Amino acid sequence: MTYKSKFGFGCMRLPTTDDNDPTSVNQELFTQMVDLYMEKGFNFFDTSYAYHDGTSETAIRKALVERYPRESFEICDKMPTWLLTNEKDNDKFVNEMLERLGITYFDVFLVHNINTPWLKNAINANTFEYVKKMKEDGIARKIGFSFHEKADLLKEFLEEYGDMFDVVLLELNYLDWEDSSIEAHKCYDLCVEYGLDVYVMEPLKGGVIVNPPEDIKNDFKEFNPDKSIASLAIRFCASLDNVKIVLSGMNKMEDLIDNCDTYENFKPIDKTEEEFLEKMAQKLASKLAVACSECGYCVDSCPEMIPIPEYLSLYNTSKNQPESNIYKLYFEKIADENVAASECTFCGSCIDYCTQQIDIPSVLEEAIEHFENGFSPYK
Repeated sequence: MTYKSKFGFGCMRLPTTDDNDPTSVNQELFTQMVDLYMEKGFNFFDTSYAYHDGTSETAIRKALVERYPRESFEICDKMPTWLLTNEKDNDKFVNEMLERLGITYFDVFLVHNINTPWLKNAINANTFEYVKKMKEDGIARKIGFSFHEKADLLKEFLEEYGDMFDVVLLELNYLDWEDSSIEAHKCYDLCVEYGLDVYVMEPLKGGVIVNPPEDIKNDFKEFNPDKSIASLAIRFCASLDNVKIVLSGMNKMEDLIDNCDTYENFKPIDKTEEEFLEKMAQKLASKLAVACSECGYCVDSCPEMIPIPEYLSLYNTSKNQPESNIYKLYFEKIADENVAASECTFCGSCIDYCTQQIDIPSVLEEAIEHFENGFSPYK
C-alpha cells in the first residue's frame, strides 16, 4: 500500500452556502473539489447518515456517483446507532443510505460511534449480526465501527466482537496521542493487536490543531516555513504502519490542494519531527480552555438544544486572544440567536456522548463566567 492511497475525503464538513444551515452544501464547489481529488488519483470518500443532516450522502451522489464509474471510487458510510430502536431499523437506515447515495453496495460500512449508551442500542437492535450479514451478502465489502472512547471500552468491545470486523475508524492525532482522556496511542495499539486496519478521523482535531495561538503558529513556521501545520499533523497519522486511511474534512479548495501536495510528496515522519510535535502537543494542550472537536453529538443529546460546540469554540478563541474583547459580543449573539448557555440544567446527558470526555456542564459554566467577567467590546 502506498502512502498516496491513504488520503480519504471526509464528508462531514463540506463547503456550505449558509454557515447556519448544514444542509446548504455548496454543490458546485464540492463537485470541483471531487473532480480535482479524483484527477489526482485519490478515490476514498467517507460519509454518514447524519452528516449535514443527511445531505452529505446526496451531495456525494451528485458530485461522484452520477459522474464516475462505480468501480473508480470507494464509499464508506455509517449506521446511525443513536436512532436504532429495533431490528427493523437496520434495514430502514441501510436502504435509505443506499438510495441517497445511488449505489447498490458500500465499500466499507461502519457501526457509528461505539460508546456506552449507543453500544446498548446496537446490541438491542442486533446490529452487529446484521452488519456481518451485509458483508456475507455483498452489500458491504468491508465492515467495522467508529470509536471515540477510551481504551478500556475498546478492549471489552474487541474481546466480544473483534473477530467480526475488518476496520476501526479511530480518532487519532498528535495532540491526542498521549492524552489520558482520549488514549489514542493505547487504542491504536489495541487495534494492531486484534489485526484490524485503522482508519483515522480527526487528524486535525476538528480544526483545533491548525488554529492554534500565534506563538505556536510561529513555532511551526520556524521549524519548517515551507510546510503547513496540517501537513505535519497528517503525516504523523499516515506514517503509522496499520493506518490505511486518513480522513481529511475539507471545505475549501486550498485545503484540498495542500493535502494533495502532502500525499503526492509524502515522506514518513522522522524522529526530529516527532519530538517537535510532542512539544507542540504539550504546549497546545496547556493553552486550550477545552479540547472540543466540534463533532456536535452533545447537541443532539441536549434536552435544551444548546449549541455547545459554538460556545466552547468561542471560549477557546477568547482565552487565546485575551487582548480582544469582541468575543463577549459574539457570545451574546449566539445566545440571542439560539439557546443561551445559561439554560444548561446540569442534567449531564451530554457527557456520555462527548467524544473528548469533557465535563460539558462545568465547562459551560466556566465559559459563562469568563464572558460575564469580560470587558464590554465598546469600552
